[in-house]
This record gives sequence, structure tokens and C-alpha cells, in this order.
Amino acid sequence: MGLAILLCGFAAGIAIGLPIAFALGIAALAAAFYEGVPELIVFQRMIAGMNVFSLLAIPFFIFAGELMMRGGIAMRLVQFAQTVVGQMRGGLGLVNVFSSMLFGGISGSAVADTSALGSVMIPMMREKKYDDDYSVNVTVTSSIAGVMVPPSHNMILYALAAGGGISISSLFLAGVVPGVIMCLLLGVAAYLVAVRRGYPAEAFPGFRVAACAAASALPGFLTAVVIIGGVVSGIFTVTESAAVGVIYALLVTLLVYRSLTLRDFWDSVVQAIRTTAMVMVLIGTATSFAYFLALYQAPAAILDFLLGISEDPIVLLLLINIALLVLGAFMDMGALILICTPIFLPIVTKIGMDPVQFGMLLMMNLGLGLTTPPVGACLFVGCSIAKVRMESVVRTIWPFYAAVLIALLLTTYVPAISLTLPSLFEFK
Repeated sequence: MGLAILLCGFAAGIAIGLPIAFALGIAALAAAFYEGVPELIVFQRMIAGMNVFSLLAIPFFIFAGELMMRGGIAMRLVQFAQTVVGQMRGGLGLVNVFSSMLFGGISGSAVADTSALGSVMIPMMREKKYDDDYSVNVTVTSSIAGVMVPPSHNMILYALAAGGGISISSLFLAGVVPGVIMCLLLGVAAYLVAVRRGYPAEAFPGFRVAACAAASALPGFLTAVVIIGGVVSGIFTVTESAAVGVIYALLVTLLVYRSLTLRDFWDSVVQAIRTTAMVMVLIGTATSFAYFLALYQAPAAILDFLLGISEDPIVLLLLINIALLVLGAFMDMGALILICTPIFLPIVTKIGMDPVQFGMLLMMNLGLGLTTPPVGACLFVGCSIAKVRMESVVRTIWPFYAAVLIALLLTTYVPAISLTLPSLFEFK
């Protein structure tokens, strides 16, 4: 009965339009009242969930992403990508995907990727007579690179939800190959759709222009190298690397590009504070919610249910993927990471999957959820930038969904895709 109250309370909160963090907290309070335990327990669990040192990296990563988004890095990456892949049929679609892969490794956020690159690419593609639905499709699906290609603050949330026993450095490295494979498949989808629609190829601007574009983009791209290189080499902890990333982003945008105005800096601070506050409240309430899930032994019940359907690891992983895809269409990514990890991680470890590999499976599944209706944040942002209806975009987005799903299946069933890089650097 208590589990029913917990889940129904959460579902009711979502149904009436409450923010997910509030719905989680209210559901936890309802379960506490039913069990007759002091409501102070809920708030203690919230504070315990937020009072984790490694979470200090999140506001730094968010702030660094905001600085880079407003400091001109996105435009320079687009210009560089255009000189590399813009000469193929439908070249701007490939430029969009390639830019997302580069910017995703800097911003660490799919929504920031959609907002920054979409503001540049969608008007550019419209000017070149690309259809708006194609422009939005490419932009929002390639933004999933923001949660796959390191650094990604969602991987920090996963490490926290997993109990802190997983190396964040391993997770960062594990995301590189799946993220690149996904972007390559999205590039294929973008090219095939472009050929079918007859989109043009861009003229090669010349090696001099290409070299200048590469030189201009290099300082911004090195932000990711500084952050990831510092962590992998052991020079920085993840939190320290995030702080260094902020300092480096400030130096690049202020002294190298000289494109960050005082207003841009202030807007970056305000938005970083807002986003961090939302993330931390979500972490707190999701921790309380997960506490009651564990109290009611929900993970064990789900494990028994799935094993009752099949004990074949291939079938179980397929069922878990389907469950995550469905949940991702209706809930926020951060909340799902915190709730689903303690439920599904024991199941996949029982059938022999490495927790690092499961992290990549989780990231890609829930990243896809950011692009699917009815509550996909990236899809909303992309449609808002292009000023088009979501219905017209969703009707033609299926080739891009198919590309991501192929990458997801490869990540699920081929462990080497996720685990080779961490094993080479001996983070395993």
C-alpha cells in the first residue's frame, strides 16, 4: 500500500502539472505520513542527497557551459565544421551534427547544445532553403552528444546515484566512442535525407579559410581537452577540473575571442545559478523518493518481475531499454537518473553488465528522451528557435531516431564500445 501511495502521489503531481522535483518531494512526504515516520526524515534525506562533495563539479560545469555558449565558441565551431564537412550533399546538416559533437564535448549539456547551436544553425539552414523540420530534426537529435561526449554533469549524477563506487573518469572516457558512433550514424541519416530532398552541397572555401577557421576554433575546443586531460592524467579531480574549466573559458572568451560582454557574463551567472538550484532541488527530492523506493523493496520486486518474463540477458536488456525510452518521454533526465539507477543497476550487474557500460546505456536512452514528445526539452527548444509546430517536426524525425536507436543497441550489446577506453587508461 505504501508503494502505491508513493507512486500514485508522484503520478498525481505530474498529472496536475507540478514540477518534477515538487512531485517527487510531495510523494515522499505522503509516504512518510502513511508510514507514520517523522516528516523530518524526508528533509534529512534531501540534505544528505545534496551534501556530496563531488556535486560541486555540477555548478562549475554549468557555469563554464553558459560562458562558452555566450562567448562566441559555438559560432567558431560551426565555421570550422563547415570547412570540414560542408562540401557534401546537404552539407549544413552534417555541419550541424559535427558541431554538436564538438560543442557537446565542451558544454556537457544537450539543452545548451540545442540552444547555442540551434540559434546559429537553424537560421543559417533556413537561409540556404533547407526545410525547417529537417533543421530541427538534425539539431535536436545531435544534441544528445551533449550527454554522451565528456564532460557531462549527468554522468556525475549517475555516479552519485550508483552509490559513489564508479569512477567519474571512467564514465567520461566511456562516453567518447558511443557518442562518436551515434554522431556518425546521425550524419549518415542527415546525408540520406538530404539526398532524398535534393539539398545542395556547399563550395569548399579554400585551405587558407579552413586553416583560419581551425585556428579560430582551437582555443574554444581546448576547453574540453583541459578538462578531460586534467582528469585523465590525475592532475585534477573532477571538481577541480570543472573549476579550471570555468577559469579557462573566461580567459578564452575575454582575452582571446574578446566576445564576452559584461551583460553576457551577468546572464551566464544568473542562468547558472537558476540551473544549479533546479538540479540540486531535484537531487534532494529524488534522493528522498529513492529512499522510500528502497524501503518498499521496489528494485527487488522489479527484478523478480523481469526475471519472471525471461532470464535471457538479451531479452532483459531489451526490456530495460524499452522501459527507459518510455520513461524518458515523460520525465526529466536528471530525475530518471537518480530514480532508475538504484532500480536497474542491480539487475544489469546480476546478469553480468559492467556498471560503466550501463551508465552509457542510461545516458543514451534518457538523452533520446530529451528529443521525444510530449516533454522533450531539446525538442521544445529546437521548435521554439525555428518557430515551427512540434507535430510537423515529429512526423519526419524517424530516420534520426533510428540512427540513435542503432547506436543504443550497439552500446547495449557490444561492451567493448564503452569499456575499451577506460580499460586502456586503467580506470576500471
